[in-house]
Amino acid sequence: MIQQLTPAVILGIIAAYFLLLLGVSYFTGRKADMADFFVAGRQSPWLLVAIGMIGASLSGVTFISIPGKVGSDGLNMSFSYLQVVMGYLLGYLVIGTVLLPLYYRLQLTSIYGYLEQRFGFYSYKTGAAYFLLSRTIGASFRLYLVAIVLQQFVMNYYGIPFWVTVLTTIALIWVYTFRGGIKTIVWTDTLQTVSMLLAVVLTIRAIGNALEMDLSDLFTLVKKSEYSQVFFFEGGWGDPNNFFKQFFSGALIALVMTGLDQDMMQKNLSCRSLGDAQKNMLTFCIILFFANLLFLLLGALLYLYAATIGVDLPEASDQLFPTIALQHLPPMTGLLFVLGLIAAAYSSADSALTALTTSFCVDFLGLERSEQSEAQKKRTRLWVHLGFSFVLLAVIIAFRAWNNDAVINQLFIAAGYTYGPILGLFSFGLLTKRPVDDRWVIPICLAAPIISYLLNSFSKSILAGFEFGFLILALNGLLTFLGLLLISQPAEETEQA
Repeated sequence: MIQQLTPAVILGIIAAYFLLLLGVSYFTGRKADMADFFVAGRQSPWLLVAIGMIGASLSGVTFISIPGKVGSDGLNMSFSYLQVVMGYLLGYLVIGTVLLPLYYRLQLTSIYGYLEQRFGFYSYKTGAAYFLLSRTIGASFRLYLVAIVLQQFVMNYYGIPFWVTVLTTIALIWVYTFRGGIKTIVWTDTLQTVSMLLAVVLTIRAIGNALEMDLSDLFTLVKKSEYSQVFFFEGGWGDPNNFFKQFFSGALIALVMTGLDQDMMQKNLSCRSLGDAQKNMLTFCIILFFANLLFLLLGALLYLYAATIGVDLPEASDQLFPTIALQHLPPMTGLLFVLGLIAAAYSSADSALTALTTSFCVDFLGLERSEQSEAQKKRTRLWVHLGFSFVLLAVIIAFRAWNNDAVINQLFIAAGYTYGPILGLFSFGLLTKRPVDDRWVIPICLAAPIISYLLNSFSKSILAGFEFGFLILALNGLLTFLGLLLISQPAEETEQA
């Protein structure tokens, strides 16, 4: 580590940044009630929501993993990840034109309330339960990635164990979210998005200065390098970088991890109107595309810079960015990296914790419709908020014992199994008018991920080398859809009865 950038300095940055977030939390959450915590009183400015969603969508996973995957073999080699991002845009189009109008028409606080109105009690609880599982896994992966970086470059210096690092990180998030919830997060996530993107831009500039190149020279360097290929059409469906495979996977990932995800939709539902929410989605799409392009550019430059100065590449691609920023660039770049990393981690984890609390309180405790006093509801909400904080702590520590691959791939693969039933439920509800026997929904939604896992495990041998990759999400959703079809009956029969 560069001499000037000591662990004490890094801890100082984290403390100062946290105090800033705490100040924002104080002013936004001091008079917050239940409606403010859940949907910010439906008064959030759409532009702030759009900017804040960037940070929540990208997270620490993108901040570290995407640059590292540019030069490594696997699912996101070179700029092929941009094919996934292009697919995101299709998914966001469906969200803006189909899902948002539905959610606003029904005036939902939890989007899984739609499943209760469309199918019944068990479908509603199943969808909400899968969200809790999905978001717990996703938030844990993201926080884990940040925690191991802090552990390696800071906490090990002081002999602090990993679990204390994780506990401290989660505790800081809890402190500035427990009062205001979404009302606070709309503002803090905007601050964190700007901090994260600024860190990337200035890191690129630092690499340019080190290589004595201006921005135009850097673009030319990347364009002529082996890392700049975007489109992969020749490999066929067996190639994990195949354009169509990546594009449609991206569309499905965006649809389920944004449009069918309480975490991301909770911010959209806090806008003043449907029109504002749709403007938010359009702005979000544009910024997100260029933000991901920026991360890929950074990744290529990190590999090129490492080759220029003769740095041995770390064994794990996730460690490339922190290694270069903290050990081989000027101290200011290391400071920017720490700021960006913390901003990325907090912008996704804070909204995830709030969404988990909201879903459990609304979907399982019925707190929104409860006749309890405001004080009793607030007390219950605080205990739920605290409970999910400890759940995240336990999952992160357990995850550390078996993680091997890059976190970005683990996150999406896991989401393919846990979000699949949600995709199947919403698809069946929106594409058909058939009622289902609600009692059989739970077995269907449990069987689909299991069958998907088995098919994926043996796909290479039974499907002539084909691997599902991110498309496991589509298979999982299709199996759920077909299962619901088996337990349904034509709408006409119900109307006649």
